[in-house]
Amino acid sequence: MMMGFILPSTTSCVVYNHTSTRNSNKSNKRNFISAPRVKVEGSKISSWLPKFLSHQRQQTTKTKYWIISASFQTALEEFVNCSGAKGVHERAGISRSKSKILRNKGIERPLIIGVAADSGCGKSTFLRRVNEIFGTKVSQSHTPQGELVTVICLDDFHTLDRKGRAERKVTALNPEANNFELMYQQIAALKEGHDIMKPIYNHQTGLIDPPELIQPNHIIVIEGLHPWYDSRMKQLLDFTVYLDISDEVKIAWKIQRDMAERGHKLENILASIESRKPDFQQYIDPQKSDAVAVIQVLPTQLIPDDKEKKVLRVRLIQREGIPGFQPVYLYDEGSTIDWIPCGRKLTCSYPGIKFHYGPDNWYNHDVSVLEVDGNFEKLEELIYIESHLNNTSTKFYGEITQQLLRNSSAPGSNNGTGLFQVLIALKMRQLYEELTGKSVAPVLI
Repeated sequence: MMMGFILPSTTSCVVYNHTSTRNSNKSNKRNFISAPRVKVEGSKISSWLPKFLSHQRQQTTKTKYWIISASFQTALEEFVNCSGAKGVHERAGISRSKSKILRNKGIERPLIIGVAADSGCGKSTFLRRVNEIFGTKVSQSHTPQGELVTVICLDDFHTLDRKGRAERKVTALNPEANNFELMYQQIAALKEGHDIMKPIYNHQTGLIDPPELIQPNHIIVIEGLHPWYDSRMKQLLDFTVYLDISDEVKIAWKIQRDMAERGHKLENILASIESRKPDFQQYIDPQKSDAVAVIQVLPTQLIPDDKEKKVLRVRLIQREGIPGFQPVYLYDEGSTIDWIPCGRKLTCSYPGIKFHYGPDNWYNHDVSVLEVDGNFEKLEELIYIESHLNNTSTKFYGEITQQLLRNSSAPGSNNGTGLFQVLIALKMRQLYEELTGKSVAPVLI
């Protein structure tokens, strides 16, 4: 549902000008970015500019920026800093006029997708698969932005840094530690076609960094703990996905992610998991009841009392009756089917593989459930599984198998996690094409 976005009156806001245009000097081949020009109305923005410009240089890996005089200025965007921009987020803003990027990229209206999950539950892996389906690459900056897709991490709306949360004895899951007002205002602004100056939460340092410029894109994915915790956010989202990971599996994944990528100590990770449970159950988990699609990861039922958690049972829970979304089904739509495909066409080592499909009820919603218990031994043989799935939104026979082979080293590629992530990414592509009338060419090996 498209929401109207009304910028508040500037009488109660700080108005500042930010220039994002580069100029080129042919004699020395240097690229320039002109310095922001600021009008201050009782604000501390002037003290922030050096930090902001330094941050912009840090975000750039290929181009060296030089700050020059305002005479090189060729384009100017006026931003408004209003109600949600307060405290540590006082530097955040929304452009008064619509972004020029809309015309430059032919964007009629951004598709907004919400992906919700607890920390360490596979959001990053899922979004890499989404980018593969759309055939687009994104930047390596804090907020990945590409020709088609921009991915916004909602951790950026934390109001407390790591030290502040420890002192206040609250977790990042607690609404007290998040700025939902600014989140709503800025996502609504992006959907309406405005640029934003978005806050940054630095996972490496645990600090809140100066904001960054984010422009509208064809597809904007907002991922994190609370994509639709605020009921207003539900009205902005065109599609919602919840990654529902059981406690046993979540602990194993989070230890691997936080130790390898974020340098956290094992004892700190375990303590964090335990301290987060009450807030997770109260603030995060309830969101899954409203998701269009839920990928649920559970311990296997094929091995009694499995302690290693290397074999998983994965369920794809799909809401019925959602406009633009047709659930994937196995063999016969609406039937209840149990299928063990192991045999001549699918190699299965112990403990084997079992599929289940059928109608069900999920938080008083009619759903179709597709389930895979067990691991795939040879990904190339998934073409056999693919041939029995319907409503997959593929553009050619074998596209699902090809996508899994392209990312064979990614977590979950050998079980239902990867398979269902690809299926949901294909549904996102179909929704984008239906809403915009544009076609995305399939990625071919």
